[in-house]
Amino acid sequence: MSAIGRAIWFIESHFGDDISLEEISDVAGLSRYHLSRVFGLVTGHSISGYIRARRLSLAALALIKHSSSILEVALDAGYGSHEAFTRAFRDQFGITPDAVRKQGHTRNLMLLEPIRMDPARLTDLEPPRFETLPSMLFAGLQEIYPYGGNAAIPSLWQKFNTYEGSISGQRGTAAYGICTHIAGETEKFRYMAAVAVDDGSDLPEGFATLKIPSQRYAVFAHRGHVSGIPATMHQIFGTWLPVSGIEFADMPDMFERYDERFDPYTGMGLTEIWIPVRE
Repeated sequence: MSAIGRAIWFIESHFGDDISLEEISDVAGLSRYHLSRVFGLVTGHSISGYIRARRLSLAALALIKHSSSILEVALDAGYGSHEAFTRAFRDQFGITPDAVRKQGHTRNLMLLEPIRMDPARLTDLEPPRFETLPSMLFAGLQEIYPYGGNAAIPSLWQKFNTYEGSISGQRGTAAYGICTHIAGETEKFRYMAAVAVDDGSDLPEGFATLKIPSQRYAVFAHRGHVSGIPATMHQIFGTWLPVSGIEFADMPDMFERYDERFDPYTGMGLTEIWIPVRE
């Protein structure tokens, strides 16, 4: 079973309890940060969002199937009051628990079923090569996204691509998608669409810079459409990492490298996924 599969199994077995991200990451065999990142990539949900949606989905079913009071359903779902439960329920489904009980069905609610990890859908992973890069300076556009919020990243690239060929001091033609951890944050990450530059002067308005020190990387190939990167990431962190004996470094989380082998118009081609490792 992959790391994400183990995490989902643990959540499904214990989400009625007050489980922590630390407990889930221990079972999965990944750091809290890497688990949060890969869980979002693979499932489309943050870990806390998945737990919340599963608890509220079962609560919705309890509202129409059981004779328990709404407060009892709220307490079973882990909420300390009727008001807190109603607020969370309305935020999740756009309707109050009382309205669901009165209507007697959940057909207008998007309930979340348990996620099933199908090993047959995973792509084959090519063995990585290892490279050491010197210190590099990157410049580009960046946004903060929730784990599982990757659907918005293409719009950042669309905006960034309008600057192609006009970024002062650009080094080479490759573009980079750089993911970095936000200190103290377990729900969100920072993503930068960038190029390598000689210096950070005379950049377009709104551009940010990021300097990455010299670092050794495991470099993985993703072939095919860019939308398939989550499956490759699942293989890297969920299958390859636990048996590799490799320890990952922290800066950056990872980056994608797009060169002439990738077609940004169709989203097809070869993407390299660079994961920092310790010497």
